[in-house]
Amino acid sequence: MSRRRKAREYALQLLFGIDITKDAANWESFAHFWADKDEPDDLVEFCRGLVTGTGANVVAIDAALRDAAENWSLERMNAVDRNVLRLAAYEIMFRPDIPASVSINEALEIAKKFSTPDSASFINGILDRIAKGQTAAT
Repeated sequence: MSRRRKAREYALQLLFGIDITKDAANWESFAHFWADKDEPDDLVEFCRGLVTGTGANVVAIDAALRDAAENWSLERMNAVDRNVLRLAAYEIMFRPDIPASVSINEALEIAKKFSTPDSASFINGILDRIAKGQTAAT
């Protein structure tokens, strides 16, 4: 597994925790998360950027997800799918250094590992709409 995939998996876990507890992203409060992990600094920094970037842009991300998720409210989505979508949408919308196809592929692989069997196709459809919207707007 690549370092970036592992960082994304960690980011999902952190975003899931933030979502469930309704606590704002505060990196210092996640020190316990890293206490039992011996990860390289570049992995931790990439994860930090994903979590803080997603948190800082969650209003715009959620608006894009609502627009792209026909007949689905964010509240109706399971929490894992919602946070996989938020993470990948952040990359697509705010990280031009990461190709949308990479963000989508990573989201699908992570969804296959952490969510339900039907999640990958659901997530793919929503992220594809967001990516096409971003491409059309630029």
